[in-house]
Amino acid sequence: MKAKSEKSAFELHKKVPPNWYYQSLKVDPFQKFWHKRRFEEVTKVLEKVNGEVLDMGCADGMFSKVILDGTGAKKLIGIDVLKSSVNWANKHWKKQIKMTFKVGDAHNLKYKNNTFSAVFAMEVLEHVHEPVKVFKEVKRILKKGGYAVFLVPSDSNLFQIVWFLWLHFYPRGWVWKETHIQTYRNNELPKMCKKAGFRIEIDRKFNLGMLHLVKVRKV
Repeated sequence: MKAKSEKSAFELHKKVPPNWYYQSLKVDPFQKFWHKRRFEEVTKVLEKVNGEVLDMGCADGMFSKVILDGTGAKKLIGIDVLKSSVNWANKHWKKQIKMTFKVGDAHNLKYKNNTFSAVFAMEVLEHVHEPVKVFKEVKRILKKGGYAVFLVPSDSNLFQIVWFLWLHFYPRGWVWKETHIQTYRNNELPKMCKKAGFRIEIDRKFNLGMLHLVKVRKV
């Protein structure tokens, strides 16, 4: 793991526009391809649920809508550290009565034990200060038999090259500088899931091995 950043999650991400993903899908061909592949691969592992689902690090809610459609959940709650993104999401998705967005911290989830049928963290865990604590919180709020899907950069050599170029030379990439404070290189993600007591059901990589997806079950 990388050393913890002394900056808060809000400070790390305050330069990110509130509707980053919405705009990226509209104006950025590279980002459109990247996120389309994320949507496709995550959709493959979704299963229908009867209860509520939680999307941690929901940003502007673009991925939240994909999750809601794929799970058929009766309600989706999205949380994010950026109030500006939460406000934008609530306004943009106001007609989607099954979705609501709130300011929240994955380290300290304000929900009772066994609340959610499924929990999602889509390229979020690389941004958290204490991933072990986050995994414990996910397990606590997840119903027995419920599932979680985690997606992180693999930090492969190829990803590290692309990420460097993205941060330093791509016109829109600079807003993400210093935001990756954890690494899950060398298949660290499934190792941590096992340590947290989850049963791993799917473990795969895509986008030329640059993204690592793990689906787990609370048993």
